[in-house]
Amino acid sequence: MQLRKVTAASAAVLALALSATACGGSDKDGDSGSSGGGKIKIGIKYDQPGLGLQEPDGSFSGFDVDVATYVAGQLGYKPNQIEFVQTKSADRENALARGDVKFIAATYSITDERKQKVDFAGPYLLAHQDLLVKKASTIAKGTDLNGKNLCSVTGSTSAQNVQKTIAPKANLKEVSTYSECIAGLQSGSVDAVTTDDSILAGFAAQDKYKGQFKLAGLKLSNENYGVGVKKGDSATLDKINKALEKMVSDGSWQKAVDANFGPAQYKNEPAPKIGVIVK
Repeated sequence: MQLRKVTAASAAVLALALSATACGGSDKDGDSGSSGGGKIKIGIKYDQPGLGLQEPDGSFSGFDVDVATYVAGQLGYKPNQIEFVQTKSADRENALARGDVKFIAATYSITDERKQKVDFAGPYLLAHQDLLVKKASTIAKGTDLNGKNLCSVTGSTSAQNVQKTIAPKANLKEVSTYSECIAGLQSGSVDAVTTDDSILAGFAAQDKYKGQFKLAGLKLSNENYGVGVKKGDSATLDKINKALEKMVSDGSWQKAVDANFGPAQYKNEPAPKIGVIVK
């Protein structure tokens, strides 16, 4: 089954966000919000099914998209005032520093190194690093990657984790997008793809790949997804944290999880507590 577009599944999430906005959630930080007809630019991924994906018709789908849309609603923006900007892993810190986007919701794992450059709201999802392999693959644990061709994305924590601790003798290939990694896995030029299980599950559930791949089921790391904000923008940070808490309490968070990850039978962790990082 093809992953859903931003239609019925997102409608309930958006409706809850907009109804809450009507009660006084406008942004006061220089962006005019819904009352002033302004726009807000939000960084997302464009190539991650189930999280951040640009559909052929130009619409966007995914859990990060739903989180970003809900948060924007709490800041005072209607869906038609949101401009989604593609932010690749290696450019997220720069995009915030340059002011290209107001915030980023793009499978952005909170790390001590990144906190030196940006501030994080959340976390809003706990994922785990895993491996995606072909159905017939015998790779069952991290050390099995030694001597194998492994693919990940430049700038990702997954690639760094493998190089440093899991399989230092793996032949690591770093590319710009996960789509390139998945294409390599399909063709046989790589033996495994590593990143967060939520991302891998989204790819495995696509019709064009259905039945070809499997998740190894490993928890090689804990990835606490946060919303990236420009360093020092405490006012926006506080508002986003409140929005994320409300998204969980009013049921919108779970609805977004079910809509986006349900087709891949992905077993998500419970909603994390704001400010609590699972090491």
